[in-house]
This record gives sequence, C-alpha cells and structure tokens, in this order.
Amino acid sequence: MQLDTTSLRERLTAAGYTVDSVLDRIGEAGQEALGRNTTVAADVALAGAMDPLAVLVRLFLLQQAVPAARAEAALDVEDLVAGGVLRRDGDDVVALLDLRPYDSPDDGASGFLASDLTPGMDAATSATRSDYVLGASPASLTLAQLVVRDEVGSALDLGTGCGVQALHLARHCERVVGTDLNERALECARLTAELSGVEVDLRHGSLYEPVAGERFDLIVSNPPYVMSPPSGGDARLTYREGTHTADGLVEAVVRGSADHLNPGGTAQFLVNWAVTADQPWQERLRGWVEGTGLDCWVIERERLDRYSYIELWLTDAGLAGSEEWLPAYRRWLDYFDELGIEEVGMGWIMLTAAGRAEPQLRFESWPHAVVQPVGIAFAQARDAIDASLLPLDELLAAAPRLADVKQETIGEPGAADPQHIVLRQRSGLLRAIEVDTAEAAALGALDGDLTVGQVLAAVAQVLDLDPAELAAGVIPVIRDALRDQLLVLGGSGEAVEEEPHVVGALN
Repeated sequence: MQLDTTSLRERLTAAGYTVDSVLDRIGEAGQEALGRNTTVAADVALAGAMDPLAVLVRLFLLQQAVPAARAEAALDVEDLVAGGVLRRDGDDVVALLDLRPYDSPDDGASGFLASDLTPGMDAATSATRSDYVLGASPASLTLAQLVVRDEVGSALDLGTGCGVQALHLARHCERVVGTDLNERALECARLTAELSGVEVDLRHGSLYEPVAGERFDLIVSNPPYVMSPPSGGDARLTYREGTHTADGLVEAVVRGSADHLNPGGTAQFLVNWAVTADQPWQERLRGWVEGTGLDCWVIERERLDRYSYIELWLTDAGLAGSEEWLPAYRRWLDYFDELGIEEVGMGWIMLTAAGRAEPQLRFESWPHAVVQPVGIAFAQARDAIDASLLPLDELLAAAPRLADVKQETIGEPGAADPQHIVLRQRSGLLRAIEVDTAEAAALGALDGDLTVGQVLAAVAQVLDLDPAELAAGVIPVIRDALRDQLLVLGGSGEAVEEEPHVVGALN
C-alpha cells in the first residue's frame, strides 16, 4: 500500500486521536463493549458527534460508514482510498483497515497500529480471510509484558503480525528485525512502524528463513500455535495456524532459536503445547531443548481440556451458530484422537544462551496471579540461577537479602507458636515458601550486610541448634529462595510498590 504516512500521522495527531482522548470520548462502558465486539455503547457516548476525532473513532473503531465530506475534515480521503485504507460507498467512505492509537504506560511504547478490521462486530456475519492480520490482542499484550527490557543491540520479532511487538522492542533495542510469512501482515507492520516513527527491518518468509546465518541478542514471538487439523489454504487462518502437525511449529521455533542467539542472548515465546497421555508434558518440552545448550524456563499458565480448546478456536474462527460448527468440531476431535492429544498447555517459554556446561532446565505450572510487567522477573532469572548454584564456600561468604518479601504467620488464636510461617513475594511471580522457625530466622536475618555463614552461626547459637544440622537444612532453602528471587545478591530485586497494568491499548 502506497500512502503518505507522514501526512496521515500528522492528520491523526491533529485530530487528537490518542488512547486517552478516545477513551474519554467513548467512556469505560464503550471501551468494554468494543472488547465484546459491540459498538452501541461507544456510539451512544459519541452522541451523534462528527468532529474529526469522532469521525476517526467511527471509521476505524466502530466500522461505521461516514459521509465523505465529514471524513475530509479529518483525513486525506483520496490518498487513503488510493492506498487501500478507505473505500468509497456512494457519498460515504468506510474503513478497510483498523487504525488505532496505541500507548503502553509501563514502557512508553506508543504510536498507531494498523491491522484488519475486527470480524463479527455487532454480530455481523463475515468470513475471516485466510491472511487476516490481527491487531493488539490479549496474547500480544501479555508477550510485551513478558519480554526482558534490557538495552541490547539487536532483536528479532518472529512473526511480527501487525508490528505491535516491534514498537516495544524499538524502545530498548538498537536494531529490530521483523519477519512474517503473511505478506499482508508485513504491509500492516510497515504502516504501523511508519505511523509510529520507528525503524523496523521487515522481511518476508517462514520462521527463521529470512534471518539465516544471523544472530540476535533478543528473540520474541507469539507464533501461530493453534493446533488445528489440516485444511485447504483458504480455510487456514495464517495468523493463528501453521502447517506443522500439532505443536510442531512451536517446537521448530524453540529449537531454531539456538542457532540465532548471540552468547548471553534470550528468546521468549508465548505458545501452546500438546499434553498427551503417553508422556508428561515436561518431558515432551525437555526433548525440544536438550542438546541446544540453552537454559530453559517454561511456565504453564493454563491448561484446557480438548473440548474447551476446540470450542475456543472454532468460536474465534466465527463458526459459532453456523452449519459448519459440528462437522468442524468432529474433524478437530478426530485429529486430536489420532495424535493422542488430551489437553493443551498454554504458557511462557524463555531460553537463554548462558553458556553453561550443564544448562538449567526448569518446567513448572504457575496458574496464579503475577505482577505485570513480569519481564522484570525474567530479566533477573539468569543472575538468580547463578546465585543459587554458587559453590558452598562462596555461598557462605555471600550476603544476600530478602527482596520485597513479607512474612505471614498462621495459627490458632492465643497459641504460643504459629502453625505455619510463610514468606511471600509482593512482586514478580508472587511466589511463597513455607518455612520452619529456624529457616524463617535465617532468611529473615539476611539483610545484604551479614553473610550466610554469619547468619547461620548466629541462628544456631540463639536457637541452641547443632550448626552442621542447621546448615544442612537451611542451605537448600536458601538456594531455592535465590533461584525464585525471594533472595537476591547485590542491587537487584528492587521492590515494586504497586502492580502496573497495560491499560492503554484500545481493545
């Protein structure tokens, strides 16, 4: 698409087309209703207004036809018609693309996102085109909050889609490369980048093919991970489905990262994986990373049975209530039966080229609340592992401290001693560990000044315990607390006073 993007950006900005201004005009009810694919609440809030900001909201968010004469006050209609953003419909114009402001308050990424119009708005029936380009979704926003935000030289946005991750990466990466198999997605990503004033090297191709022989400091991806049965090209939705069997595309993304990470580099993925009856899911995923030399941390955030999973994605494809629903449902079930898929795991994968002789592989289920952006915890993961693996003499000489941890005691009213002592994080993954009196005393005394050896000696003396027995019981707890970031060395692990949220995206 050929557009004067500089002029378009100026016109959008002049109309006050920002996240805050739009939310102010349509209200909280209007925003929530758009998230449910209904426009009535936002339309009522606009109260018939046709000023430039209202025109932009009507065109791009409510998908309404607007008189061309009104649209001219906000946009260069002829340029946008020629560029495929608008279409004339008699005396009116309608949007062919979704253009909306974007603003992430937790890292400052901002600009405009270009994507395809939301299908099924106000219960309209329309087939989703196979090369459909999704806008900012809950999954893409979650990935943005997962990503380590250290300043690095290069980043790869694998499967860039509309380019939302590139906006975030451009904040802390000197060079950003975005790839996609869908050429239409690259057109939208290019428009996103140009309207947002960021530079992204966009390339067409599958998986790592466009970056053969190149390495990066950071790789991020929310790949098309939906495990649908094979279908014709027109029936497959490129943004969510690949051509691999089951979760084979996710496996390829994970395995391929090893050849494209610089030493010390990190790859982070938001994905799904199959859970089969014949093998624990942890073993399946371990097989993907063993031999790569990478550290691996997998967190399963949610688990769906196959029926719930199939219904979720059939509804996403717009088949609910159609004659195709039941036949498609049966095809998916037959496909899952054939592959032995009973459930589907959904979660986060982080891989790090830490250069260890023995890579650290960790697989866990954590469906609990976390503090966003949780990328802070991922950024500290490598140092946390290093600290937990210190040789005993170095650990005893180290002076870690509790990081934003509170102690909770639970017991019967009036009892002399609590039944349970729990140390709980207030940031990151909000982990908690139950400890006994001696462990609580030792961890509680670690303030960054006293060494582990000094604290153990003091606790043994105060509680009249054998020093060797105390150390044997407490040292493993200290190592676990270091790995889980309840304890930190040096200046890392600063407290987070409150939980920030990505509230600036218009859903």
